[in-house]
Amino acid sequence: MKEGPDIAHIAALIGDPARANMLTALMSGKALTATELAGEAGISAQTASTHLAKLSEGGLVVTRKQGRHKYSTLANDGVAHLLESLMGIAAKSGHLRTRTGPKDAALRKARVCYNHLAGDMGTHMYDSLMQRGLILHDETDLSLTQTGATFVSEFGIDLDTLQRNRAPLCRDCLDWSERRAHLAGSVGRAMLSRMIDLGWARRLENSRVIRFSSSGEAAFAKHFPL
Repeated sequence: MKEGPDIAHIAALIGDPARANMLTALMSGKALTATELAGEAGISAQTASTHLAKLSEGGLVVTRKQGRHKYSTLANDGVAHLLESLMGIAAKSGHLRTRTGPKDAALRKARVCYNHLAGDMGTHMYDSLMQRGLILHDETDLSLTQTGATFVSEFGIDLDTLQRNRAPLCRDCLDWSERRAHLAGSVGRAMLSRMIDLGWARRLENSRVIRFSSSGEAAFAKHFPL
């Protein structure tokens, strides 16, 4: 008998079209009900609950009860990273779902990838940080340089608190629409939160879209020049 992780089981869980749509919806980082996920997948709420049970057993989602409703989220950052990587591979190989219109353009410009900034503005920020020597990529890891740590702190992020957490500070994540890296990890998460706190941008309700104001885009371009 072969030993080691059973990737076929995880692949089968993700590979079902309905479950794939549900997992993609959870990439918003929000907790959603079975009814909401059923709408995303185009299935009944009862069928969605069955799929959620399988995803929970497989360690891909976590479901919690609050009041009369049960809410599901992705189990952890690792699952989100896996899904975004799969999206990137699918896009690179030409396997794209047909969806045109303003929402698609907005998603490609700026969206939340679980908890950090993705899309054109996400890869722009990553490229700016890399070109200016604020982050450094070696053979195995992505890290903040000393200059980068100063920049992050001056941007209003408590780096000492982030460093006390177990999560990696910086991690690159393959962007499915840009097919290049954007910044994940606790610094990536804190960057997006800070931009929202500063009023540069806001998350659209029931969407992964991040909408920057005109003044927010100007401030973004000033802080992350290319």
